[in-house]
Amino acid sequence: MLSLRQLEYLVAVVDHGSFTRAAEILHVTQPALSHQIQALERAAGARLLERLPRAVHLTPAGRAMLPHARAALADVTGALCAVRQATGLAGGELRLATVCSVGLGVLPGALRAWNRLHPEVDVRLFEHHHTEELAEAMASGQADLAVGPRPAPWPGPVHELGCEEFVVTVPPGDPLAAGGAREVDLEDLRDRRWVHYAPGNGLSEVLDHACARAGFRPRIAVRTEQTASAPALAAAGLGPALVPSNILPRGYEGHVLWPRPAVTRALTAYARTGLDTLAAAFLAVLTESVAGTLLPAPGPGPGPCAPGPDPYREPPAPPVPPGRA
Repeated sequence: MLSLRQLEYLVAVVDHGSFTRAAEILHVTQPALSHQIQALERAAGARLLERLPRAVHLTPAGRAMLPHARAALADVTGALCAVRQATGLAGGELRLATVCSVGLGVLPGALRAWNRLHPEVDVRLFEHHHTEELAEAMASGQADLAVGPRPAPWPGPVHELGCEEFVVTVPPGDPLAAGGAREVDLEDLRDRRWVHYAPGNGLSEVLDHACARAGFRPRIAVRTEQTASAPALAAAGLGPALVPSNILPRGYEGHVLWPRPAVTRALTAYARTGLDTLAAAFLAVLTESVAGTLLPAPGPGPGPCAPGPDPYREPPAPPVPPGRA
C-alpha cells in the first residue's frame, strides 16, 4: 500500500532532479529515500523513475502518477488547514524539551515538517545535556512534550519513537579507513585514546557503557561539551568518537564504522499529563518524520533495541549541519 510520505518523496525527487538533493531537502538519508521510492514502485506495480548517471527522469508510469501525487498532497494540505482552523492550531506556542544530541540529529527534520504545516505556531526549544536533567525539567512543567531517551519510571504518557544507532568515527587516514572497513569490534579499539564527552553529557555514559561491554575503559584524548564537536575532533585525528549516526553532516570528512556489538539508544516522546492539541499534533508529525530514520522500537520495558536491517546499515549522510550540542 502506498503512503503520502512516498508520494511526497516522489515529488521531491522529480522537483529537485536527484535523490541526493531530495534527501537533503527532506532531511532523510539517501538509502531511506531510495527504500521508500522502491516501496512506492512495488505498490504501483511499475517503475516510476529512470535513474541515469547524472539525472533522474520519470518513466511513462511515473508521468501518469505525478499529477495525482501532487493532487493528493495538496488535498492533505487543505485538510490540515481546515483542521487547524477548527481546533485552534492556527496560532499559539509549542514548547519542546530534548537532550542536545536529539536536538541536533532527530528534531530538525520534524521541526521542518511542522513549520511547513503550522508556520503560525511559535516553537520554543529547551535543550539539556542529560536524560535525568530533561526529565526533571519536564516534571517541573518546562515544556509540553519531551523528546529524548526513555526516562526512568514516568507517571505520564510515554510514546516509543524508535532506536537510534551509534557509529564510530575515525580520521580518513586511519588504518581502518585505509583498509575500507565498514565495521569494527570495539574490543579492537581498547588501546586507542578516545574523543570523550564532558561529565554531565549523557553521551559520556553511552560511551563508557559500550566500552565496558567490550571489556575495557576508554582512555581519553580530549573531552568535549559539544556533541557536534566529537566527530569533527575524530576526523582531525584526536581519536575515535562514538556518536549518534544521525548527527553526522553530509559530506563528513571522517571515516564511519558500525561498532560490534551494535550500540543503540531507545528514543521516546513523553509528557506530564495528557497531550494538548498542539503537542498531540506535533507528536504525529514527529512519528512520521522519524519513521524512516530510526530502528523499530524494542517494545514496552527497558529491553535492548533490535539490530538494524540492511537499509540502516549503510554509513549515514544526514543533511543536518553540525551545531550546538
